[in-house]
Amino acid sequence: MITLKASALKELVVIGLLLVFQGSIYAGNSSDKQKRTRSRPLTRLELKEAKSRLVELGYGKGRNALVMFQKWERRKVTGNLTRDDFDILLTASAPAAKDFGYRHVEVDLDRQILILTDNDGNIKQFLPVSTGSNKRYKEKRASGLAYTPRGRFRIYAKISGWRESPLGLLYYPSYFSDGLAIHGNPSVPRTPQSHGCVRIPMSAAVSVSKLLPVGTIVLIYDKDSFVSAKDWAEADRIKADAVIRN
Repeated sequence: MITLKASALKELVVIGLLLVFQGSIYAGNSSDKQKRTRSRPLTRLELKEAKSRLVELGYGKGRNALVMFQKWERRKVTGNLTRDDFDILLTASAPAAKDFGYRHVEVDLDRQILILTDNDGNIKQFLPVSTGSNKRYKEKRASGLAYTPRGRFRIYAKISGWRESPLGLLYYPSYFSDGLAIHGNPSVPRTPQSHGCVRIPMSAAVSVSKLLPVGTIVLIYDKDSFVSAKDWAEADRIKADAVIRN
């Protein structure tokens, strides 16, 4: 009887080990399959679908559209579409401005993007930016902290063409705070590297300048700070209506 029990116990142990072994093989195969799926190159059809999806979500066309998507979704910004990017793109929601109901500009410091909106506050255009590095600098003609202020501002002055400043050349600057401006620059890194200004690509500087008349509201924020300017926008409407009535 004891011998039979011992034999049965051994069989149970062997069966248990076989089940564990098979389970580990299955898990390993499943993991390998997932890795192969993630590393599998995107097909032409999938790339075409991705381009259409970027347009549908409002990012536009071309490499810049993909960069804006990666910035918005807080992905690694490479300008190259990975399979993980593609999977997220298929289920992503269209981006929206932080404030709405009026025409304005937003600068998202965490994502390093500039947003232009229409009269209802819907996103009309995205641009990559490079803002203040938050590091101290010392140049020949100036020194200080490279900081882009958070808050709500208005464009108060503009210059067409090049403007020489103590910290370098600015292309079509639109000033919003104490000499800081949204301006074109040949160098727009994907990380904050400016002295405090909001750098935008040279190719967009002229068109953006035309969209930012004096008085345009500019909202600059990060994850810890945001101030709406809806009260400013409402005051502007009341003032405009009064002028029309008179």
